[in-house]
Amino acid sequence: MALIELDEVSKVYGFGDATTLALDEVALSVGKGEFVAVMGPSGSGKSTLMNVIGLLDKPTHGNYKLGGQPAAQLKPNEQAKLRRDKIGFVFQFYNLLPNLSVLENVSLPLAYKGMTPVRRAKRASDILELVGMRDREYFFPTQLSGGQAQRAAIARALVNKPSILIADEPTGNLDSHDSKVVMEVLAEIHRQGNTILMVTHNPELTRFANRVIYMYDGMIVGDERTAIGQMARGARRTYFNRRRRTDEEIAAGVSALLKDVPGKEVTAKAKRRKSTGRKRGLRAKATRGRR
Repeated sequence: MALIELDEVSKVYGFGDATTLALDEVALSVGKGEFVAVMGPSGSGKSTLMNVIGLLDKPTHGNYKLGGQPAAQLKPNEQAKLRRDKIGFVFQFYNLLPNLSVLENVSLPLAYKGMTPVRRAKRASDILELVGMRDREYFFPTQLSGGQAQRAAIARALVNKPSILIADEPTGNLDSHDSKVVMEVLAEIHRQGNTILMVTHNPELTRFANRVIYMYDGMIVGDERTAIGQMARGARRTYFNRRRRTDEEIAAGVSALLKDVPGKEVTAKAKRRKSTGRKRGLRAKATRGRR
């Protein structure tokens, strides 16, 4: 049985002429323990898909089952409880509370479960040890580097022991070194049996996944199984083997652009005449100077 199962799920925003189709009859099944990378251009529906899976948004049409249980039809308080217990979120901008220490930020989700402060602090400290941040537990977010803040955010996502971790561009604001550290943390979490869904634009990060989904215009247009450690073929093809444009295509594009600009029609012939006249004037001045 699939852990995550979407059947013809669509998501529509707006009304009438302002309607936007963010997801278009998406069918997806994710098994327990998979590391799935979701790729696609901006506006392709990646974040909307994650919001639906993470119970942050309801589908307009279709069915969504989480662990075999219909999830989209649950009441808001039931969805909140399921989201709290089963799903952890890692965002691009960390979303740490600046007035709380790292330890307090990480332990905060446990307060909603009614856990005592001592137990919350112990659990949060253990999770920070897992991500290599125990020596920063009394620091504040403003005292952390980007990579450290993201690791603290991962610890907060894991503190409730979720079975699913959703990471939306987890390395989007990090340099290459911090990105590698964060991805190694996610890889270790995956090796421990967690299911990970990660939105990314970086084809290099597909090396950490064993499955890559490609989205375009709200639809899943590709689904590739790949070996961990190898870049997905689709990602390599899309980002590194782009077809070069010919001179004829470039010239056609420039001509079309000039036609769309009113009052700016300029021909190559007119440019040549203007240039020739200027040269003749310069030659005449040079001749008069010699005389």
